[in-house]
Formats: sequence, structure tokens, C-alpha cells
Amino acid sequence: MTHVELSLTDAAAVLRPHPVAGPWPGLDRWASVAADALEPCLVLDSHTAVVAVSPPAAALTGIADPVAAVGRGLREVIGPLLDFGATPAPLPEHEVERIPPLLALSSGMMARGLLRVGDRAGGRPVTLDAVSAPLTDGARVVGSLTFLARI
Repeated sequence: MTHVELSLTDAAAVLRPHPVAGPWPGLDRWASVAADALEPCLVLDSHTAVVAVSPPAAALTGIADPVAAVGRGLREVIGPLLDFGATPAPLPEHEVERIPPLLALSSGMMARGLLRVGDRAGGRPVTLDAVSAPLTDGARVVGSLTFLARI
């Protein structure tokens, strides 16, 4: 039996492509693809700095300016990471390294999991499903590509 998946994106919700700044050896191509993507995704370098954010990912995570996010740390860009307790508290530091974008960097393997991100405007936290893949230049991990979906 044939299996087909289809994803439709509202063309009105897609922002115009934005430039990608900075040289990231091994990541330039991925940065360009992610910056123009119609799906919510982001690329990190091996130091967890944001290399590119797609317009839908910026809208999903509350990033006001995807271009301004480039070069900044992931946590600085997406806001506080929270635990899944009844009363959300900051995610302990030892748990932060296990979120999919960072786990893909450290393990060199695909990672999937949920993230709870605090809303910067003081509203409710947002829960995201994250699927991350390591990006390599052949012998070493140089970054990660993460696709996001709101839960």
C-alpha cells in the first residue's frame, strides 16, 4: 500500500526570505535552505549558535526578527526552557543538554523530543515537538538541523 504525506503551508503566512550572515564552514548551504524554508526549522552550529531560522519557525517560537537571531545562542533566541511540571519551572542545566537540537550535536545521532518554551510576553508556555539531525562535514558534527511542530 502506498503511503503519501502532504504538508500545506499558508502562502500568506510565509515571510519573504531573509539574508544569512556569517561564514559557517560546512553550514552555508544548510543555512540558506533553512532561512528560505516553508516549514518551521532552524540550524545551529556546533557551539549552539543560531545559523538560520525559517520564517515559520520564527512565528512559532515568537522570534520577532530571524535575521537578528543569527549568531546568538539558542536559549537566548527562543526564550526560557521549562520543565513539564504542573507549575513550569526553568529546565535544570543538566537537562538542557538533552533537548533534541543539542543532543544531535553532542551525540552525532538523530534526536526527537518535546520542548517547553516560556512565552516572552508573559503568556502561556508553548510545547514543541522537535526532530533534530546532526549536520556533518564528513568526519565531524558541525551543526544540527531541527524541525519544529507545535503540540
